[in-house]
Amino acid sequence: MEICPKCGLPKQACVCEQIVKSSQKIRITTDRKRYGKIVTVVTGFGSGIDIRQVAKDLKNGLACGGTYKDDMIELQGDHRKKVKEVLVKLGFDEESLEE
Repeated sequence: MEICPKCGLPKQACVCEQIVKSSQKIRITTDRKRYGKIVTVVTGFGSGIDIRQVAKDLKNGLACGGTYKDDMIELQGDHRKKVKEVLVKLGFDEESLEE
C-alpha cells in the first residue's frame, strides 16, 4: 500500500488535492485579443493543482478551445458564468472563485 508523503494517508484516502482546491483564490476575467476576439482568462492556481487536467476539463465542459501556460488558462470566448459552474463541479470552493 502506498502512502502519500504530504498527508501520511494511504493514496486511496489522500485528501491533499481537495485541501489545495479549497484554499485557492481563482480569478475569472475576460481579455480582448487580436482582431477583437474575446478570451476568458482563469488565473490563481497554486502549485498543488494539475493545471493541464483542469484546462482539459474546462475545455470539454464548455465545448471550446483554449490553452494553459504559466499558471493561467485561456479559453476561447466569453465563458465567465459557465466557468464558475464547471470549477465547482471539479471540486473548487465557490467562495474562492471571483469574477
